[in-house]
Amino acid sequence: MLYLIAEYLGFPGVFNLFRYLSFRSGGAIATALLIGLIIGPRFIGWLRVRQGKGQPIRSDGPQSHLAKRGTPTMGGLMILTSLTLAILLWMDLSNPFDWACLFVTLGFGSIGFLDDYDKVKKASTAGVSGKVRLLAEFVIAGLASWLIIRQTGTELYVPFFSGVSIDLGYFYIIFAAFTIVAFGNAVNLTDGLDGLATMPVIIASMAFMVIVYLAGNVKFADYLGIPHVPGAGDLAIFCGAMMGAGLAFLWFNAPPAAVFMGDTGSLALGGALGTIAVVAHHEIVLGIIGGLFVVEAMSVIIQVFFYKRTGKRVFKMAPIHHHFEQLGWSEPTVVIRFWIIAFVLALAGLSTLKLR
Repeated sequence: MLYLIAEYLGFPGVFNLFRYLSFRSGGAIATALLIGLIIGPRFIGWLRVRQGKGQPIRSDGPQSHLAKRGTPTMGGLMILTSLTLAILLWMDLSNPFDWACLFVTLGFGSIGFLDDYDKVKKASTAGVSGKVRLLAEFVIAGLASWLIIRQTGTELYVPFFSGVSIDLGYFYIIFAAFTIVAFGNAVNLTDGLDGLATMPVIIASMAFMVIVYLAGNVKFADYLGIPHVPGAGDLAIFCGAMMGAGLAFLWFNAPPAAVFMGDTGSLALGGALGTIAVVAHHEIVLGIIGGLFVVEAMSVIIQVFFYKRTGKRVFKMAPIHHHFEQLGWSEPTVVIRFWIIAFVLALAGLSTLKLR
């Protein structure tokens, strides 16, 4: 909104700053952070009153988690509020990529909210049917993917090789939708310990802030040999808002957590990262930068696959962060070590920009 106002005025004087993505990205970080910190206490208090017993805790999980009973969930609403307001304030409202990402973020957030609400209402960890959730997620992701490819094309680019791509045609819509849905659920599975999912999302957002900025600049994209996507640079503002909203939430989610983000936040943030990667044509790189989320999701898939066929467990408990808890690692130890892994993977993903 501020960009269009400045553009309408002709970018006079100090308004010339709004031309620069770096300034607006910084503004989005600060705005989302400030809004989150301001609304956080009242929001958490409201959730505590409305939910009573808070988020249901798995009875078969680590016994230390039983102490978290009564902690309110749906903190993702706080994230979505600060993130959305910051984006609308600083984005270029004429950019279709911003709207596609916001559509997925709010759509996945709505699905997560219904799931969280069902869990709290029934005092159960079951929530909405998995099939219903996936169907709704694929519909939203499919629509967003269709809107995106109208601007970007249907090529799948291979990292480490300059100019190597595979044109998937309309099959790309399926691939892009799968990427968005898979990553949304991967982040959702990771969100099991205080702060575990939040910081890796912030780190991945920081990495993709760099990627979308470079992909949106024709000179940088040509120099690095990465696909140039006109308009993708504006998503740096979206990444900035995710970072600011995530930092504000982490303030209240730091151990011991005063609130959980729930599926409302984790699905939304994961879906947003997946959509940003699709826009920038860095879907494979997303698997590197977000490798922690991939491992978490794969641990669940492997566990279910082998248990159904052999009756034996590969891990003591899945997702894999619970496996390490069962090995005797304390919750803060698991969280901080996983943060370090997420940071290293983000650096590895960024290195693909030059290794071509």
